[in-house]
Amino acid sequence: MAVDIGLSFPRTIILTLLALFAFAANSVLCRLALNTEQVNPADFTSIRLLCAALILALIIMIKDKSVISKINQYGSHSGALSLFVYAAAFSYAYITLNTATGALILFAAVQFTMLFKGWLTGNKMGFQEYTGVLLSLLGFIYFVFPELENPSLLGCLLMVLAGIAWGIYSLIGAQSRYPLYDTASNFIRLVPIAIIGLIVMYFSFGINISLKGLLYTFCSGALASGVGYTIWYQVMPKLKPSIAAVCQLSVPIWAALGGILLVDEPIDLHIAASASVILGGILLVILAKKKSSPQI
Repeated sequence: MAVDIGLSFPRTIILTLLALFAFAANSVLCRLALNTEQVNPADFTSIRLLCAALILALIIMIKDKSVISKINQYGSHSGALSLFVYAAAFSYAYITLNTATGALILFAAVQFTMLFKGWLTGNKMGFQEYTGVLLSLLGFIYFVFPELENPSLLGCLLMVLAGIAWGIYSLIGAQSRYPLYDTASNFIRLVPIAIIGLIVMYFSFGINISLKGLLYTFCSGALASGVGYTIWYQVMPKLKPSIAAVCQLSVPIWAALGGILLVDEPIDLHIAASASVILGGILLVILAKKKSSPQI
């Protein structure tokens, strides 16, 4: 049973959208850091984790200093492990995969991981929900299909692993009573690993990162990951697995829109049609659940 943390229906929708926007921003920032600024994926992952842990620790100290001393009482080793596997596999997968191929594999793996867990626990979907999920998936495939060219097998396997890990992390978040503390604890648990990773990379290859690359990595960790994942943990207890899964299929659309706004890319019929189908499917799933209970 999901934990009720007292979010109203409109607020749940707004926070869910903010979390999805953070995921999209993470994709854009990751691409900018790894491809444009040529940041090493190990450095990117380590710095990203450290920045997220730092900003979350600062937020907690401002909110309630006494929590920091007992932060290990929150979160979990399983949550931290799934977070690390996702972050590392995601970074290395994008070395060989283009954006669309990686997004398809990642969010398809996320969706089916969460839906499979929901099916195992007896959380069955109705006809309208199945229709919405299928419609969103078809729209998603249509969105990325033009760029599905000769993907790397290793990259595909790493992105599948990242998707499964993110699905598990999201499901763990569905039981969170203290989203900020749990998210912070999960990141703080990974600080020793991140520091060791940076030390190894420094003595093995040196750390060569531009100011822009560092800025992209910091924003990915502190804002898109730290704050974004906290928001996601806050709304997860209010989302049925089918809704949480299908909503994440919209992330590549938001990322594409971010590219349009930030890189001045044109809006074409392909993006508009894909967005309409995906968001229409999500709306079907949400409305189906809203009719059956107050929890979306």
